[in-house]
Amino acid sequence: MRASRAIARDLATGIIQELARTNFRGRRVTLAEGAAVLTATSALAARSSRADALALGAIGALGLADDIVEPRQRRRGAPVAKGLRGHVAALVSGRLTTGGAKLLGIPLVCVAAAALAPAPRIALLDGAIAASSANVANLLDLRPGRALKAVAVPALALAALPVRSAEDDARGERVNATRARSGRALAAAAALPALLALPLDVRERGMLGDSGANVLGAAVGAAAARRLGVPARLALLGGLVALTVVSERVSFSAVIARTPWLDRIDRAGRRPDEPARPGPVAPEAAA
Repeated sequence: MRASRAIARDLATGIIQELARTNFRGRRVTLAEGAAVLTATSALAARSSRADALALGAIGALGLADDIVEPRQRRRGAPVAKGLRGHVAALVSGRLTTGGAKLLGIPLVCVAAAALAPAPRIALLDGAIAASSANVANLLDLRPGRALKAVAVPALALAALPVRSAEDDARGERVNATRARSGRALAAAAALPALLALPLDVRERGMLGDSGANVLGAAVGAAAARRLGVPARLALLGGLVALTVVSERVSFSAVIARTPWLDRIDRAGRRPDEPARPGPVAPEAAA
């Protein structure tokens, strides 16, 4: 009995240490927040769709692998690819990184989930939106609460949007009620964990990491794809792709810090002792 307790204690200690991180301000935080968000979002999605739950679980697993493996590689002194270009370059050279696995795996999972969704329409477009949204959420996870705020607002809006049964929208596109309801369920599955995680995140006790950010972003992106018409989905994808491309050259943190209204939203609820503002705009690598 004592031996079993000792094994369990050592295992718990090992997991806690494995998930421990130092944030941008040098404070100790834990990626357990991201793992909890992954678990909660997948569990809530399973209430309406097992396919969505499995897809979100797979996306979260790819993110968690990147969260855990990359720091180990750094500690060993192994080369670590950063950013979209870095992972693509590694793949071209025949080296599969955990980021490269996400780059390949998340879009495939998102397209498969879109094809299995109720009344699937242009699965490639819907999958691209979900995958791009997952990446952008991850790119925003650089300051406490930032990614969660960016996810929670559209998730709440999509969850609150009423379902219109067999009506034509403003563009004349037929609305499928079952598809709309599945999108609303996905949005709700992202909104609740995001809101619950926000206090822990802004107090710098935990962080989403790739696992939490990718899952929330994918869920909101998939929800939007099921609730919006084709023109709106094309516009959304264009915006997400533009943000991804811009992130290779421009620091989101610097842009936010130099834009007063964005800066106020970004700092809301955060600890007041913020470090010095970012200097010249510099690229931020995708996690």
